[in-house]
Amino acid sequence: MIRYVTRKLPDGELRTVYPFHMSLEGKDTAVLCRDDDDYDAMVKIMCVAAWKENVIIVIHAVVSNHCHSAVLATDRGRAEKFGKEVKRIYSMWLRHKYGERNFLDRTGSHAIPMETNSHIRNALAYIPRNAIDNKCQVSTYPWSGYGAMFNNRIPAGAVPVSSLTRREAMDIMHTGRKLADVPWLLDNEDRLIPRSFCDWEYLEQAFEHDQAFWLRTVGGLNSAKMQEDLIDAPREMKSDSELYKSISEICMKWFQTPLKDTSMLQRCTILPYIYRTMRTTVSQLARVLTIAPEKVKQLLCR
Repeated sequence: MIRYVTRKLPDGELRTVYPFHMSLEGKDTAVLCRDDDDYDAMVKIMCVAAWKENVIIVIHAVVSNHCHSAVLATDRGRAEKFGKEVKRIYSMWLRHKYGERNFLDRTGSHAIPMETNSHIRNALAYIPRNAIDNKCQVSTYPWSGYGAMFNNRIPAGAVPVSSLTRREAMDIMHTGRKLADVPWLLDNEDRLIPRSFCDWEYLEQAFEHDQAFWLRTVGGLNSAKMQEDLIDAPREMKSDSELYKSISEICMKWFQTPLKDTSMLQRCTILPYIYRTMRTTVSQLARVLTIAPEKVKQLLCR
C-alpha cells in the first residue's frame, strides 16, 4: 500500500497527506457519550472539525468513554488541531446539554503518526473493532465508519447536508459553519452516512480491496496490545537517557551504527522521523541529538 497519498483537501487544494491515529480518551474518568444523541453529535462534530482543520477522516469509532479516528493530514500539527477542535466543540455540546463545564479537561487528545503498513492496517482494523467495547457487533454498530468499507450503496432518499438551511444545520449538524460545499449525506434518521465522508478508497486499498483480509486482521488483533502500541506507548514522554537509547537502536537499523558514532548529516536525517514517532520536544531533541535548537526547528519546518 502507499502510505503517502495525494488528496483533494476540504479547502480544494491537492496535497500530499499522511495517516494519523487520533483518540479522545475519557477512559475511567469521564463518560463522553451517554445516549444516542451524544454519539450522533460526536460523529458530526468530528466531521465539522475535520472540514474546518482541512483534514480527511478515513475511519472512526465512538464508544461511551472514548473515540478514535484515522485521518489524512499534511502534517502532525494539523492532525493535532483536528483533535483539539473535536474536544473544543464537544465540550460546548456537553456544557449546553448537561451544564457541565471543563468536563473534558480530564481527557487527553493526541494524534499519532502511522509509519508502517502493519501499523496502518492494525489501526484501521482496531478502530471499528471498538464497537465490541459497547457489546455490539462491528458490522452493525451505527457509530463507526465500518459502513464505508466494501459497500458502495447509498440509501435511497439520502439528503445532502449541503441542502440544509442554516437553521437545519444548527439543529442537525450542531454548527453554524457554512456547509454548502460538503459532500456529506444524511440517512432517513438524520445520521451521517459513512460512505459520504470517510475516505473509503484509502481504507480498501490498505487491505488490498479484500474484505476477507480486513476480517482476518480484525480477528488477529490483541486489543490490549493494540491499546499499548497504538495509543499508550507513543504518548509516553521518555527521559533523555531513555530517548537516547531508543534513538540509538533506530540508528543501528538505519545506519548500522550507534547514535554516538553517527554524523551530523545522519542525525539531521533521522530527526523528523523521531519527532513523528515519539513524544518529545524541540529542546529534548536538541539535547539528545546535540543539534542546535534553531536547527531542529528548521528541520521540522516549525
